[in-house]
Amino acid sequence: MKFVDEAVISVQAGKGGDGCLSFRREKFLPKGGPDGGDGGDGGSVFVVVKPGLNTLADFRYARHYRAKNGAAGSGNNKTGRNGADVSIQIPPGTLVSDDDTGELIEDMTANDAPLAVAMGGRGGFGNTRFKSSTNRTPRRITPGKPGESRRLRLELKLLADVGLVGLPNAGKSTFLRAVSHARPKVADYPFTTLHPELGVVSAGPGRSFVVADIPGLIAGAAEGAGLGIKFLRHLERTLMLLHIVDIASIDEAADPVRDVRVIEDELGRFRGGLAQRERWLVLNKVDALSSDEQAQRRRRIVNGLGWQGPVYTISALSKSGCQALTRDVMERLEGLKVWQTDQQLGLR
Repeated sequence: MKFVDEAVISVQAGKGGDGCLSFRREKFLPKGGPDGGDGGDGGSVFVVVKPGLNTLADFRYARHYRAKNGAAGSGNNKTGRNGADVSIQIPPGTLVSDDDTGELIEDMTANDAPLAVAMGGRGGFGNTRFKSSTNRTPRRITPGKPGESRRLRLELKLLADVGLVGLPNAGKSTFLRAVSHARPKVADYPFTTLHPELGVVSAGPGRSFVVADIPGLIAGAAEGAGLGIKFLRHLERTLMLLHIVDIASIDEAADPVRDVRVIEDELGRFRGGLAQRERWLVLNKVDALSSDEQAQRRRRIVNGLGWQGPVYTISALSKSGCQALTRDVMERLEGLKVWQTDQQLGLR
C-alpha cells in the first residue's frame, strides 16, 4: 500500500427532515386536531481512530463523505427517521484541521473518542408543536436545518518512541530490519527508503518500543531538498533520536563529522524542537573495519564533534552491538516516560 501522510477531504452532514402538516381524520372524529410529526435529525460525520492503520492512502480516492438526511415527519404524530451517521477511520497520530481557516480541530491519538467534525441538521417541527388553546388548527411547520459542511486537512504524524536519522545509505533501514520484524527495502544506493517505516522492537516480556525510519536527509532538507522535509514531521512525537552514521565509507571524500553536522543543521532548521531532542550517536558498519580502525575512527568522530552523549558502535548487517543498544534504549525510554508522566502530574 502506498504511504500517504496528507489528505484533504470534504464532509457534509445530513439535512434535518421537514416537519409534517397533518390533521387527524378518523371516523367519528371530524375535528381530530393536528397530528403532524417532527422531521428526523440529519446524520453527523465523525472521525474515529483505527489502531493498526498507518497511512492515509484510502483518501487518495475517497475524498467526499456525506451523511444521510433525516426523513420528513408524517401524520399520526410520527417522527421521521434520523439520518445515518458516517464514521471516517484515520490512523493514530493524525492531526485534523479545518482546511479553510487552518484551525486545528483535534490531534487524534489511539485513545481518543470519536470526533464530530460535521453535525447533522435538526429536524423541523410538525404542526402539532404549534397547537395551543387559541390556535386549534395550526398550519405552521418548520423545515429541517441544513447539516454542517467543511473541508478537512488530515496530517499524519506517526506515533513512535524512537526516530532514526542520518544521511542516505547510512544503514537505517538495515538497522530497522535487524532489531524488528519490519522489512523495509535495502539496497546499495541512496534513497532506497521513500516513505517512513515503523518497526516494533521487543526488549523482553512486556517491554517493547516503536522505531520510525524516515528517508535519509541531505543538506537543505529543511527547505525542501531531497525527501526528508516531507517526513521530518514524523519525528516530532518521538522521545529520542538515534543518529546513524556510516564510519566505513570507501568514499575518500567522506567525512563522518561533517555528515553529522549536516543532519544537526537540518534538525535545527525544522520546527518541533528536533534539535533539542535527546540524540544518541550510533556508528554503523563496523564489521568492515578492524578493531584498531574502529577505535581510531570512533575517537576521531567523538573528538571532532565534542560529543557528550552516548555513543554506540554496531553492525546492522551482522547485528553486532544491536542487542545492547536496544536494551539501553528501552531502559532510557522507560525513564523518559516516567519523567514525562510526573511532569504532566506536576510532580517535576
